[in-house]
Order: sequence, then C-alpha cells, then structure tokens
Amino acid sequence: MPVFYNRTNFMQVSFGRRRFTVSMRPLVVILLCVCATTASSSFGPSRGIQPTSGSFLQNARAAIAHGRVAEAESLARTQPAGDAEAAAVLARLALGRGQYDEARRLLEPAATADPAGEAALELGILHQWFGRREAAEPFLVRVFRQGASTSDPEGLFRAARAARALDRPHDANALFRTAAAAAPNPAIETSWGELLLEKHQFGEALKSFKAALAADDKWAPALAGLGWTLSNENPPAAAEAALRAIAIDQNLAGAHLLLAAVELDNTRYPEAREHIDRVLATNPSDLDARALLGAIAYVRDDRAAFEDVVEQVLAINPAFGGVYRVAGELAARNYRFEEAVALTKQATALDPTNTRAAADLGMHLMRTGDEAEARAVLERVYTSDPFDAVTFNLLSLLDTLKEFEVIEQGDLVLKLHPEEVPVLREYALPLAQQALKVLSQKYQFTPKGPILVEIFPKHDDFAVRNQGLMGLVGALGACFGRVVSMDSPRARSPGTFSWQATLWHEMAHVITLQMSKQRVPRWLTEGISVYEETRAKPAWGRDMEVPFAMALERGQVLKLDDLNSGFTKPDTIALAYFQASLLVDHIVDAHGEEALGRLVRSYGDGLEGEGAIKKTLGVSFAQLQTSFDAMLARRFGSVRAALRDRAKGPPDAGGDVTSLRLAASANPGSFQDQLAFGAALAAQGDRAAFEPLEKAAALVPMAIGENSPHAVMARLAEQLGDGPRAVREYQALLAHDHTAIEPARRLAALAAKTQNEDALFLASERIVELDPFDSDGHSGLGRLAMKRKDAATAVREFKVALAVGPADRAAAHCDLGEGYLLAGRQAEAKREALAALEIAPSFERAQDLLLKVVDGKSDAPAREIPR
Repeated sequence: MPVFYNRTNFMQVSFGRRRFTVSMRPLVVILLCVCATTASSSFGPSRGIQPTSGSFLQNARAAIAHGRVAEAESLARTQPAGDAEAAAVLARLALGRGQYDEARRLLEPAATADPAGEAALELGILHQWFGRREAAEPFLVRVFRQGASTSDPEGLFRAARAARALDRPHDANALFRTAAAAAPNPAIETSWGELLLEKHQFGEALKSFKAALAADDKWAPALAGLGWTLSNENPPAAAEAALRAIAIDQNLAGAHLLLAAVELDNTRYPEAREHIDRVLATNPSDLDARALLGAIAYVRDDRAAFEDVVEQVLAINPAFGGVYRVAGELAARNYRFEEAVALTKQATALDPTNTRAAADLGMHLMRTGDEAEARAVLERVYTSDPFDAVTFNLLSLLDTLKEFEVIEQGDLVLKLHPEEVPVLREYALPLAQQALKVLSQKYQFTPKGPILVEIFPKHDDFAVRNQGLMGLVGALGACFGRVVSMDSPRARSPGTFSWQATLWHEMAHVITLQMSKQRVPRWLTEGISVYEETRAKPAWGRDMEVPFAMALERGQVLKLDDLNSGFTKPDTIALAYFQASLLVDHIVDAHGEEALGRLVRSYGDGLEGEGAIKKTLGVSFAQLQTSFDAMLARRFGSVRAALRDRAKGPPDAGGDVTSLRLAASANPGSFQDQLAFGAALAAQGDRAAFEPLEKAAALVPMAIGENSPHAVMARLAEQLGDGPRAVREYQALLAHDHTAIEPARRLAALAAKTQNEDALFLASERIVELDPFDSDGHSGLGRLAMKRKDAATAVREFKVALAVGPADRAAAHCDLGEGYLLAGRQAEAKREALAALEIAPSFERAQDLLLKVVDGKSDAPAREIPR
C-alpha cells in the first residue's frame, strides 16, 4: 500500500507483515499504512506452510473449511463425553444452522469446564453477536489474557480471535503474527486476513488469504476472503473466487453473500436473491443475509417489506444495527446518499458501540457535503477505533481541505488548493456555472444546491475523498448528487486527460442524479454525461470511436440488458462508457430529447429496467436493442470494414516497402495496409507517403495517436518543410484527439511561423485547456486576444500567466497592463507598468505603457471585463 499522509509526529510500529507509518494523535498511537516492500516477500508458497494435522480440533476445523460438515460432526461426537472442544465444534455447527439456543446450551457447561478454551471463546462471541457485551467480556478477556501469555500456537490463535472480538486489533494482529510463525496453517492465515480486511488493509489481507491457499487450496473460507478483498477493484475475479469456494462448500454464507453483492452492483435482483435464499435455506436466522434482503427491499422502494425484515431481524437480535447499516450501504451504492445517512443514523442509534456503522455514517456525510458533521462523527469513531484506515484517511483529508480556499457564487461552492486558486478560479468556476446553466435549461430541471465542487492537485486526495482509500486508478472525477470531486490538471501529466471535459461530465451527473431522485441506472447517467461532453465540445467524446469499432468487429460489444455490468469489469469499463453514450445518442435521435428527459424522471417515479423504457420510449428492451444494432451498423459499418484487418491483430512489422506497397494496392479498403505502407514511406522521408496516408485517413477519419495518419502526415510535412500542410494535418488530428498536447504545441509553433492566426488560436486554446499552468500558453493566447481586441480574454490570460510564474515577470506585467489599457482600466494599467519598472527600471516597454496611461491613450474603446 502507498503511504497515507497529512499527520504529524510520525513514528514506526509493527502491524501486519511490514512496518506501518503511524502518527500520534492525543493519547493513542494509530495505524497508518504499510510502507513499500521489496520483492523478497516472506509470504506465499515459499513460506512452506503446511496444514496442521493430528489434533481433533484442527481436523474438525479443516473438515468444516472443506465443506465436510457431517465429517466434523462425526469427529466431535466420537470425542469423550464432556469434551469442551467437541462441544465448541458442535456449537459452531449449530450456529451455522441458526440454532442459537442449542449452541448456547452446548457452550455454557463447556466454557465452565475450560474457561480459557475454544468453547469459552465461542460463547463470548455468541453473547457479543446478540448485543450482550457485558456477558461476553469476561469470557473474551479470560481467553485473551491466558492465550497471550502462552507459547502454544492454538492458545495464541484463540487469544488473537478474542482480541479481535474485544476490538483490540493491534493486539490481535501481533498474536496472529506470533501464532502463524509458531505453527503456520490456513486457519490462522484466514482469520488474520479477515482482521486485515476489516481494517481496509487490502494488500496485507490478500497476502494472508494467498498464504492460506498456498497451504491448502481447498480452504473455502480463504477463497471467500480472497473474493471480498478483490471485490472493489476486480468484481469478476472476486466472483470467480467465491464460485471456487462454493464448489468446495456449497453452503458457505460468505461466498454466497459476496456473489449477491456482485449481482446487486449489476442491478440483477433475482440473481442476488437466489444467493441470499441459499444462505437462508441453511440458516433461516442468518442476520447478514436477512439484512441484505431488507436492503434490496429498501432500494426497490418496498418499504413494507423492508420494515418486515427489520422486525424479523430485531426479534432475533434487538441490538443488530446492521439491518440499517447494510441498507444504507446499498442505498449509497445506488447513489442515494442522503437516504444512506438517515439509515446509518438509525443503525448507530440502535447500537451506539458499532464503530463500523459510525464509520459508514462519516463516509456518507462526506458524500452529501456535510463535512463538519462528518468530522465530528469520524473523530468519535477514531477515539473508539484508531486502527481503521478509512477513518484515518478521511480525517487526514478533512485536515487538507481546511487549507483549501472556498469560493462561493450563487449555488456553486468551489474548493481549491491555495496554489491553484489564481488559475482554476478563472476557468473552473465559469465552466461549472456554464455547465449547470446549459444542462438545467436543456433538461428543464434546476438542481438543489449548494453544489460543492472540490478539485485536488493530488490524485490520492481525490481517491480518499471518494472511497476513503488511495488508489482509484483510472478515475478522474466523481459526483454524489450535490458533491463533485475531481483531479486537478496538476494531478496528472499534461495531455493524459482533459480536466474541463471531466468537470462538464460530472456536472451532467448533478442533473441526472437529482432529476431521477438518485435512482437513475449507471448506464444512463454515465451515458448522458459522456453524451453531453460531446455536445459541449465534439472532440471531448471521440477518443473511443476506433476502439469501439474494433470491439464491434470482434463481437465484444455488450448487450443492452448487460450494459450495467460493463461498468464493474476492468476490461470493459471504457467500452461501457462509450457504448452508453451511443445508446443515449440513439434514444435522442429516435425518440427526441424530451423522451430522454422523461426516461430519467421515470426512475424517480419508481420505474425500473424495461418498465421505464416501455413507458417513456414506447418500445421493449428487445426492440431498443434491434434499433440500436441497426444504428451501429449504419454509423460504424464502413469503419468496421476498414479496420477488419486490424481487429484480427497487429500488422506484420517485418514487411519491406515493396511488400507493403503490394498489400496496399491489393487492399485499398484496408486502413491497416494503407497506414503501414504510408508510415514506411514516411520513415524514409518520401513525399509519396501522403497518398496511402490520405487513404487511411479517409477510411478512418477519427483515428488518433502519434501513429495515426494525420500525425504521421504532419511530421512528414514538417520534415519536408511544408508548413501549411503540417498545420492542416495537426488541425485535423486535434479535431478528434482532445488530449493531444504535444501536437497542439507543434501546431502553435508552426502556425506562428506561417502566420496562420486561426490555427494559432486553436492550438493556444488547446494548450491552455490541457495545461492551464503553462505560463507561455496563457501569454500567447492573451496576445492573440489583444489582436482581436478581446480585452476580457486578454486580461484573464495575462493575469493567469503572471500568477503561474513567467520567466520574464517584467514583460508579463506589461502584457497585463496593456490588456487593462485596452479595457479602459487605466488605474490597473498604471499599477502593472509601475510593477514592471520596479523589476526593470529601464524597461522601455514599461515606460511606453506608463506614458500611454498618463496621456490617456488606448488602442481600443473601453470594455467592461470581469474583475
């Protein structure tokens, strides 16, 4: 894991398998992170872990982990009468069937006979599970103290589990580590992994589960734990692990509930219900399964069914706040963050000691923009549980946000890092306002404010703001309805993304989420956001056209009824975004913009899936699929044909120019053959390359990248000294490639040489858009604005250029002063002239500017511009 940040007084302690950086907060030492490790990890198969065998308890434990419950019961019943460990095993099996009274009947005499043994541990956990904390504590404390003072691996293992139940994770971790070192086995590694997973130490949890499986690849609980560890980053891999676990133990509740969660992320409610029913068939009183059942009823707006589940759960365990917490979690996963707050508050009211529910509440409050209340909640959680990584990170993030500058205008609240304020204030605020205005008018909907927009110069801060953990690789922005967060232009290298397109995308989410009462399906809200990007600037939405056409040719495009699932798979998520936007485009084209608005609103009225489509569009999902497929055939048919060879694989790099010429001649409709031939000629500086490259560009005009036809032709034209041709090619490339900053810079240089002002303006705008901290880019755009007598743009660009830190500050002050003079703002112009002269007293340009101000001369009529 990477290093967490923003806490002072750092020191080192040991937690997990590596050393953790920690920080001192008052009176406690808290867990922070795993530091970087070398490749010579001591975990995995090289550790030589072997499943322990020989003792009754270990054999029974292995039988249960392998799904052989009958064998475990048989082993227990062959033990001598009154055997406490046998009673513990039989009680564990009874608990798995929901026979709680029977489990208690078995455990009480066994715990009396062995107060620090397995039965005592199970009885303590049973009391705790039902909210009887005072009854649980003596058993757990006794097991913990006695086990911690022994060198016996089994005693250490019990003590570790008791420490975890007592919410002493640091002690539990140390005991797990000692037990594993003394007698490594899959049971210890699996329980250790569960602790680490609970504390959001996913990398370390993964090592534990893998170590358990290296010892015994049929240890079903380790497979389930592996699945839960992977569930956020790679749902398909998580589901695969869960299925492997169920193949071993068909009744393993944790695996079935994981698969239910995966299905719920894809809004496949019947499939999720099947897995929950499998759990309840074995244990009708399984509280986690019942809580998830209630959560489904809640998000589907069946409040009567939800209340029935709540009543059933609380009849089993009156203190089980999880029934509300799980509903809040699922509501949040369905964008309903304010409802998640209300539900989780009910969970904490029912069980004030449940730090997990309180931590969830803090996260939900962050997502509704209630940062002050979130801090208060998270501070309380931290006091009770200083080892939770998410809580720590969110508090650190709130510390960071305290230093941000807050800019309010109307219903928009913008939070910016102080170093970025002079730049982004000039661009982000008006762009966000423009997006809200345009989209509100288009969809005839005014969103509820205030709308909070937070822009982070560090990607890890953005990731923590959204999920409480670092990472979130690939994400650029996020919207929670009234809260938007995103990477700033400095969070990534210039040319890797367009922060302006991201901001517009997220503001579209504000509209669709609120308009649907937070019930819009993911395919539709993402589809509309990408679609609206292309409406704002066509180049913003074009970078996936070629990959999508190739996916069409390979038969990899998602079916519409499976489109939501595409957003949960790493290999299809980019495709899903673009396909969803094409579907929205098709809906607008076939049914009109008003129908699109009705569709969004219909989800807020309680409709789902095909019901919403039928009522608002008047077609079934199958009919929509048919018309969508026909649209794709028309739109991408010729491009698909041109890309057919490329879809089969990369071209043969070993061909010479002669063979490439023959291939291009024989296949005039092949983009790949024309491009390969043209690129080979261009590499030799041969002007004849233009002909096949032009053919390739005509076949696939939206091709982008440094090896695309227009890029190759632009470089060739430069090499041949044909400036005007190079300018045209770079312009054509930028029309489709909205993040190509280096071609934009090349275009700016060429356009300046060829005095092509329109091309220079296009290039300068693109440079400033992609790299707003480029002082020269702002200065160049400002000078163009001066030529066009556009005082407002000139002043804005020169102000930003000066704020960013130009190489020649005296000249930058003069630029800004001349912009003010053009606007008729003599006082400001004088101030900038004097500032330039203070830096360079003999600077003639500054002296001339000052004389113009004194004489009252201006090159253009005064214009009012924003201050």
